[in-house]
Amino acid sequence: TSSSSSSMLPACGGITTSSLRFFSAALLRACRLHTSAPRNDAVVISGRRLARQIRGEAKLDVENWVADGNRRPHLSVILVGENPASHSYVKNKTKAAADVGITSETILKPTSITEEEVLELITKLNNDSRVDGLLVQLPLPEHLDERKICNAVSPTKDVDGFHVINVGRMCLDQSSMLPATPWGVWEIIQRTGIATLGKNVVVAGRSKNVGMPIAMLLHTDGGHERPGGDATVTISHRYTPKDQLREHTKLADIIVAAAGIPNLITADMIKDGAAVIDVGINRIEDPVTGKPRLVGDVDFEGVKKKASFITPVPGGVGPMTVAMLMKNTIIAAKKLLKQREN
Repeated sequence: TSSSSSSMLPACGGITTSSLRFFSAALLRACRLHTSAPRNDAVVISGRRLARQIRGEAKLDVENWVADGNRRPHLSVILVGENPASHSYVKNKTKAAADVGITSETILKPTSITEEEVLELITKLNNDSRVDGLLVQLPLPEHLDERKICNAVSPTKDVDGFHVINVGRMCLDQSSMLPATPWGVWEIIQRTGIATLGKNVVVAGRSKNVGMPIAMLLHTDGGHERPGGDATVTISHRYTPKDQLREHTKLADIIVAAAGIPNLITADMIKDGAAVIDVGINRIEDPVTGKPRLVGDVDFEGVKKKASFITPVPGGVGPMTVAMLMKNTIIAAKKLLKQREN
């Protein structure tokens, strides 16, 4: 529930019958909500619903693009090895591409592939004019240098936003290909109407592909070429003592949990009314059924009793990641056409 200033309380109780006509129904509802005793659980943000909305925007964008005489955007995905999670993620990406009208291909390579062979394949796809977006599904087998491989992808086709040029442009508040998960978190916050200007934010996790970009998007200047959230951001990591983390999170208006640690954020660590975005995806064994299940970095049932907004796992940030990847593929197609015309 939204909260108005405490000076409103006497007004709510002292309104006469004759003066009611001068107040809108919305104000009266706000007064009643303000004085209601029990506090409701957090609003559970449906990432699936927001992702459907974004995919709908992407589909319309593709239809207009094709109607203007352009070919459909094309996404190429390189998938190395037999990691079941990676195969599942890639399947979701290609399915979403088909839903919005983007053509795609998945190029499967064995775990035994050499780094040189991967780099040769990337060069071939970089030079293929039919390919607009290109990504290499992570993680890669240990013998492959992820940073070297990410930097081999053409920055214009880099729909994951992992190339050093795109990372640098993002950090300088310039327009760039944004990493899909951080962009998805940003869109959740913006589309839900969660205020960031001057707010305290804790990002739990400092990974270069998730935690760091989320912190960059939230703390940078809202008036720049790539607008940021103008928040005050604290980043915690594996060496942040739990009691120190609690001190930071209890002050936070927004908590973004992206550490990969089940139940890292518990109800006693947040203040009433905080917004909590759970990026974690952890597979644990269900103590009741003994079967594996997905959980986030947040104790969902406990935290939702204190938070104002919370994302679930699954069904929160995950679908948004895939939706933003579709947006990036369309952006890449438009940029490549502009380059060819110039």
